[in-house]
Amino acid sequence: MIVISLLLVIVGNQAFAQMAEFTETKILDPIVILETNLGNLTIEFFHNDAPNHIQNFIKLSLSGFYDETIFHRIIPGFMIQGGDPNTISGDPNTWGTGGPNERVDAEFNTIKHNRGIVSMARSADPNSGGSQFFIIHKDSNFLDEQYTVFGRIVTAESFETLDKIAAVQTGVSDRPIDVEQVKITKVTIVNRSEVSNLLELSPPERTQSTITPSSGNQKFESIELGIAFSVPEGWLLQESDKTQENSPDVVAVGPKVGMTNPVISLTVQQTNQRTFDDLISENNKRLKESTELGNLNIISQEKTTINGNQAYVTNAEGLFSPNSENFDVKFKEILIYDIEKFYTFAYSNSIDNFDSQLPRFEETIDSFKIFFKDSTTDESIEEGGGCLIATATFGSELAPQVQQLRELRDNIILSTESGTAFMTGFNQFYYSFSPTIADLEREYPVFKQVVKLSITPMLSTLSILNYAEIDSEEEIISYGIGIILMNVGMYFVAPTIIIYKIKKQLMK
Repeated sequence: MIVISLLLVIVGNQAFAQMAEFTETKILDPIVILETNLGNLTIEFFHNDAPNHIQNFIKLSLSGFYDETIFHRIIPGFMIQGGDPNTISGDPNTWGTGGPNERVDAEFNTIKHNRGIVSMARSADPNSGGSQFFIIHKDSNFLDEQYTVFGRIVTAESFETLDKIAAVQTGVSDRPIDVEQVKITKVTIVNRSEVSNLLELSPPERTQSTITPSSGNQKFESIELGIAFSVPEGWLLQESDKTQENSPDVVAVGPKVGMTNPVISLTVQQTNQRTFDDLISENNKRLKESTELGNLNIISQEKTTINGNQAYVTNAEGLFSPNSENFDVKFKEILIYDIEKFYTFAYSNSIDNFDSQLPRFEETIDSFKIFFKDSTTDESIEEGGGCLIATATFGSELAPQVQQLRELRDNIILSTESGTAFMTGFNQFYYSFSPTIADLEREYPVFKQVVKLSITPMLSTLSILNYAEIDSEEEIISYGIGIILMNVGMYFVAPTIIIYKIKKQLMK
């Protein structure tokens, strides 16, 4: 313990001495130079845009905090990230999680994340900046206004070094194989006038507006997830790395009020042929485990309808203790059911501030829309209620057959030019009326049975392709024409002949 205390005193005295020297030499326009084994990275700052981040970065640099750390996350064509003290001697699995105890509140600004920009890394909490930073390798404007830009590299050598670091060999989690190549060996701070090789750069490019305003909201739309909705303007909105099936796909974090940030999240999951009641039962079982442990108190639960879909609403509150601090948090969770997928919105905030943002959450729910993703064009088509075939066959003996037909479409039909052209035209026609019929199927069970009986012959004929060996454009065209003629015969020619014969018999 004595040795550790002495080391802390020594390090503290060194930092104090460096800070005093920094002040006495009157470095009014500081430049930070990161020395690495592949070259130097020289950084200038945007003092009017992120003063607190710059002060934090300079303070850490003076204390020697960055010395011997490495760029632990390297993604060529995107960015290089460093500044984690865990990279000095810690387990590589902890790289990316370390930092100082102090945190810096977000100073989001309009500077674009173009090549050479230096920005602060953070967690989902916008006010979680510490020591980790990243330098943009190639323009990455999807980060604009969501991370705090505080500087940029300003010498030709710096850009060369950036390219060298981005080109090193990496392994698991984008970590460098040879850490010595990407180590920050020393950090120095000098006055701008002492650097002779600065590039003459124009002012940084700025955004006009990356947020689509709509009545005080910003819109999120994802063709991949097949959804669109809005969240309060000014909240940090981003897609999450989905590490588990039940982890959120989209998270919006609001400005901190008191001790917590308000959060709205959306999780998208497959129903896997589970009914609405099955999902409610599973959800309540999970909640019961938390209530029995005393961590959660259920206030109310009810079934309802949201935008034409079945929904289940849960209100709850609980006491949570992250980092040994106690927070009284209130929740509202809404499960929205749509045959193939279900969508879980959750809003959480401190009990004292929960009601203040509740109307904004309700606006988010009211704006929620589900889209169909056209697999041939990647365009989104808004669903009134979904695919009529999927709705009609859901949970029936035909459901596995429908799944086989989807695989057939993706693996065989869409692998040919003629098949792709046909599916493009077919989808445009099919989805012009399909959502309306799917809604009717949900509303009237008898109508759903009629549709299922009607499409059964067609599904049977399409299944022939599962047993066909298709190796060319000519074969897919031949089989396609044959199946079309077969369906024309079943649905039009045969009924016409039967009606004609019945009519003839009646006339006799």
